[in-house]
Amino acid sequence: MDIRAEMESLATADGLMPAYVCRPEGGGPHPAVIVVMEAFGLNTHIKGVSERIAREGYVAIAPDLFYRFGSPIVPYEDVPRAVGYIERFDDAVLMAEMGVVIQHLKGRPDVRGDRIGITGFCVGGRIAFLTACRHAAAIKIAVPFYGGGIAADTPIAPLNLADRLQCAVLCFFGETDRTIPMDQVRRLDERLKRLKKTAEVKVYKGAGHGFFCNERPSYDAAAAQHAWTAMCDWFSKYLK
Repeated sequence: MDIRAEMESLATADGLMPAYVCRPEGGGPHPAVIVVMEAFGLNTHIKGVSERIAREGYVAIAPDLFYRFGSPIVPYEDVPRAVGYIERFDDAVLMAEMGVVIQHLKGRPDVRGDRIGITGFCVGGRIAFLTACRHAAAIKIAVPFYGGGIAADTPIAPLNLADRLQCAVLCFFGETDRTIPMDQVRRLDERLKRLKKTAEVKVYKGAGHGFFCNERPSYDAAAAQHAWTAMCDWFSKYLK
């Protein structure tokens, strides 16, 4: 499917937030998917994922959540710098900005405003899950990839808001991910089951953090392909 991609600017309380928007050529309106970046900025990987999603028939939008820091692209090997940026995130501000993205999509003539999903990677996985809880009426499906801290034992863990979920949730994790303890993954799975949510938590044996990203040493082609197919199947079921 042919697509068109361009940068757009969304007005937030803190200024203009760039966003990478990809959409199918012609037709529409289409369902939409928000793509939340990793801790390394709005880089070529996240843009590439957005383009792949658009080719599946969705309007994909990837907001640059680092805009307030000057929109840096952090190399994958510079983890301390990436962590320094995400430690300055504030959940209330992030949720306001995700609300801006949602309203932007709802106002687009090429988008079906009642069919919006979200996915995210790394810190973006956490943000995707939190958005599904905080903007429950707007999100029809959430697909977080290795979202660190979703089920952490802290007051601000998104899992504490899981009772608010109104959408299907598909979560992916790597078995050997050193940043996300498996007890947190089990806690997430058990909580979603206890709440009787439409959800699945998938753990890929032998895969580590960032297994979906073909620009990282931790890339696992088999796990990435399986996760992509599963995500597309769930998007098709709940958004089309």
